[in-house]
Amino acid sequence: MSQSRLLRAADYPRMPWKNGAGSTLEIARDAGDGLDGFGWRLSIADVGESGGFSAFTGYQRVITVLEGAGMRLEVDGQHSRDLTALDAFAFDGGSAVHCELIDGPIRDFNIIYSPQRYAARLQWLRVDGELELFSAASTLLLFAAEGGVSMSLDGQRSDILGQHDCLHLETSGALAAVTLNAAGAVCCLIELTPR
Repeated sequence: MSQSRLLRAADYPRMPWKNGAGSTLEIARDAGDGLDGFGWRLSIADVGESGGFSAFTGYQRVITVLEGAGMRLEVDGQHSRDLTALDAFAFDGGSAVHCELIDGPIRDFNIIYSPQRYAARLQWLRVDGELELFSAASTLLLFAAEGGVSMSLDGQRSDILGQHDCLHLETSGALAAVTLNAAGAVCCLIELTPR
């Protein structure tokens, strides 16, 4: 048996960055208040200029450019490749991170999670028709980079997600068939399992 919530992009609360240099739209989290205490947190950030990232010590981060030309990150003195649209990049949340925008502002998508509390898997998928996969994750998050995607789990089909909407499912953790339906949409499927 699963519980689902469809989170609409228009309803995401805006929160300040920990370092005060910008703001984030918070999509979902498992627990906690403010900017601490969660086991996982999903968000969208608007980055208007190059600069430093907030530190989230004890967490792992995976970031993906959604809109804009892209960015380069310097993580603890090491330079990333050029990160362009839908190219996910993982790094330690406690690292010293500086972002250099390639050509103007970007919007990015972030999952921040505690690796001591959760095992996580993130994959960007282009769905044209029906895509079936299997998951034993207890938390499934489906984020629509483009609108027009839905998910079926245990024979129950979700409403259609619009652009930047998110479907949040809590399941028993038993292996189940997951079917994604879309006509050429790009989405991100995140699977989280407590350790």
